[in-house]
Amino acid sequence: MSFKKSLGLLMVLGLSVISHAQTSEEVKPVQIRAVLHDPIHPSANLFFEDAAGKIVSLAFLPQDLTRMQLMRPVNDSLVFYDKAEVDTKKPEASLAATCKIPAGLKRGIVIVLPNAAGIKPAYRLLLIDDSAVAFPKGESRVLSLIAIETAIQAGEHRIPIHPGDFAKVPPVKKVNDYNMAQTNFYYKKDEAWLVFTERQLQYLDAYRRIFIVHATPGALQPTVMTIVDNAPR
Repeated sequence: MSFKKSLGLLMVLGLSVISHAQTSEEVKPVQIRAVLHDPIHPSANLFFEDAAGKIVSLAFLPQDLTRMQLMRPVNDSLVFYDKAEVDTKKPEASLAATCKIPAGLKRGIVIVLPNAAGIKPAYRLLLIDDSAVAFPKGESRVLSLIAIETAIQAGEHRIPIHPGDFAKVPPVKKVNDYNMAQTNFYYKKDEAWLVFTERQLQYLDAYRRIFIVHATPGALQPTVMTIVDNAPR
């Protein structure tokens, strides 16, 4: 799934009127877990409508996924607010982020990313299908948020990551006796590939990882944020 294509799902909804016809019986909730990726402002207070229609807080964890929560869609979209007290006549005034839900998605991982300063809403969302078919145990995903070519070497796999792409890494089978494998990240400078992260990681069938390649202000090379998911289905 291309990150650029996923951005096409983002839209500021016509939220000025929330139809009373959308009852909890008619709108099926979506199971979500979320992670905030904002190195400059690593904390945020976001709120959403739960399965009962109550506005509740999304409790972020540092560089980790939140617990599973039920979220009630609004007009077939995920909608986050920046406050708990939302004016039902003008909900767009409290809008913090939104994205369309792909047809058939029942469970998702939401990556919350900051928009540039001055752009509304304040955040944009990347929604990953969290089903066992779309994101099996043992696999990894790599999201590139930088404008240069990068690549990952994970065990036997060598996979290019284009700017803005969301790359799939199959299960790593070339491991040592402790299920460890070398995992390196590279970026392209002119015609050379330079390593910017080298590590030994443990690859187990019960684990999934999401790697986020990004840049921080003043840094001379990219860095990687790693989210490890070993939660039971």
